[in-house]
Amino acid sequence: MILLAGVACTSKPAENAQEEAGTETSADTAEATPAITGREITYKTDSTTMQGYLAYDESKEGTRPGILVVHEWWGHNDYARRRAKMLAELGYVALAVDMYGEGKTASHPDDAGKFAMSVMSNIDEGKTRFVQAMKELKMHPAVDSMKIGAIGYCFGGSVVLSMANMGLDLDAVAAFHSGVELPVMPGASPLRAKVLVCNGAQDSFVSAESVEAYKAAMDNIEADYEYIAYEGAVHSFTSPDADSLGKQFNLPFAYNAEADRQSWEEMKSLFSSVFE
Repeated sequence: MILLAGVACTSKPAENAQEEAGTETSADTAEATPAITGREITYKTDSTTMQGYLAYDESKEGTRPGILVVHEWWGHNDYARRRAKMLAELGYVALAVDMYGEGKTASHPDDAGKFAMSVMSNIDEGKTRFVQAMKELKMHPAVDSMKIGAIGYCFGGSVVLSMANMGLDLDAVAAFHSGVELPVMPGASPLRAKVLVCNGAQDSFVSAESVEAYKAAMDNIEADYEYIAYEGAVHSFTSPDADSLGKQFNLPFAYNAEADRQSWEEMKSLFSSVFE
């Protein structure tokens, strides 16, 4: 179970995106209010077509950092898109990626686990898909291609940590309720990114042993990182759907509004520290 630990996640599965295009502003407030645009995009590797979602502020002039958003084990759904919009409101260009291909999503944990394992057990293919998404983001005219970060939730957190450990040119990564027993551990390649991990202290999907092993590996390479464990928080603490889905599937999920708020603020501080 080394690869499945910590990838159980809880935003609503297979949910369609809302407000996929258009702006959220008016002529009277164009200068004061961000004009967030979101649109679906398609990008490809040699073997897989992916369906992503790009969000940015049309009213903002000049280039800005780009942030990749990696979905939970359910696949590319509205939760990842909502986080991309939130990043756009902060002034970034955000791309919610598709790690499974064809926009594939799961509606049951059994299927979600299989989808997640298909990536984690073939991490080189996962890297190919991630790198292609990064190339797509860098090509956007509003993106400063020299300033790229990534965030991920549950399965997505494990993905972004693994990509950083594989030496990809990322300035910073943030992982939320993420497993840290990874297919590629720190030390495999030079770690370029500043790393933030925000987990629940009572997350039963993330063992104390795996946390200690991860911290030891990061300390051994003198990584620039912070690991935060929020007391009282369990798995999927950032997802408002956690309570209902936990009950539906009899899994230990729960939303924690304060941990959600604090972890988002920590992410904002991380990106400010590397991009400003």
